[in-house]
Amino acid sequence: MTRHSALRRGVGVATAASAVVLGTALPAAAAGSGRGGAERDGTVAAMEAAVRTEGLPGMIATATRPHGSRSVAVGTADTATGQPRSARERFRIGSVTKMFVATVLLQLQAEGRLDLDDAVETWLPGVVSGNGNDGSAISIRQLLDHSSGLFAYDDDPGMAAVLFTPQFLSHRYDTYTPAELVRLAVSHPPVFAPGTKREYSNTNYVLAGMIVAEVTGRPYGTEIERRIIRPLGLGGTSVPGTATAVPRPHARGYSKLFGGSPTPVETTELNPSMAGAAGEIISTTDDLTRFLSALMRGRLLPPAELGEMLTTEGAGGLGIGGGTLSCGVAVWGHDGGIHGSSTLALTTRDGRHAVAFNANADWFTGKLKLAEAEFCG
Repeated sequence: MTRHSALRRGVGVATAASAVVLGTALPAAAAGSGRGGAERDGTVAAMEAAVRTEGLPGMIATATRPHGSRSVAVGTADTATGQPRSARERFRIGSVTKMFVATVLLQLQAEGRLDLDDAVETWLPGVVSGNGNDGSAISIRQLLDHSSGLFAYDDDPGMAAVLFTPQFLSHRYDTYTPAELVRLAVSHPPVFAPGTKREYSNTNYVLAGMIVAEVTGRPYGTEIERRIIRPLGLGGTSVPGTATAVPRPHARGYSKLFGGSPTPVETTELNPSMAGAAGEIISTTDDLTRFLSALMRGRLLPPAELGEMLTTEGAGGLGIGGGTLSCGVAVWGHDGGIHGSSTLALTTRDGRHAVAFNANADWFTGKLKLAEAEFCG
């Protein structure tokens, strides 16, 4: 994983867990029953091994299954005091945010207020233009499945230096508007022609958030709150906007600046507008499993829209990815990372088995092992 791909993919990971993010198939092996669970020693052992071998401060997880749910915590929340992690903590979820944004846009389509095949230009005239960029040639669907070809704003050399080098420490409280991030992206030519391939770009979801605001007349975060957070009772989930603090309880977050620092630096407070609709949400492991279970059980989307979201044809899922683990268990979800936090949220298609993990560090690469331990046992 390059440091530039950090915010871009989950701010994400270059493992088979990221294949889940990208909606491509994971390599399959012999079929298995997938009867893991966060309460089982295998998952806890995998968490403990990850903390030990990758030098992570700590990790938490919640798993829900038909017989109930269980949360576990290993390691420390604060390396200075030795305070242990708690499964009640809130944390930044990075690009797991994208599942929430895509859900809102699919709800708007179900309500007849937009069509995913609408051109971006229809809703944001003149915003995607110049240097070969053409919003009339890009659909909302292509934003959601990362086939737009738009340059990732966090790959801009100046922005990358601010985000992924020690410069971040003096810019962590800077505010960026969505329009500013998009202008930075379209100051570069497209990476490829729309619809010809798929490449992860946070620019896509910044634009998606702007479209939600244009269609509804309310900020995308407000729509997530009224359509998802409040109806599902996700009391630990929030869309912070430019607020720099993580609500308590929370662990301290530690960052290696995605390769920009050889040793961890503390990055708990930051202005998440650098990610916006591509990755700013704060949540808990319990809330994320509840969200995934509700999504898969049709509580948030009608069958037609949920089917579109979970398509495996063409470029793959919309805001979510699916894959098959080594034991034959199929899972859906997303991973995410932002300075000081790495998250993985996965579920089976029926929503009966869901899990969310969080490490209070951004250099964690072993997410596939956690998924295998949980679902394959």
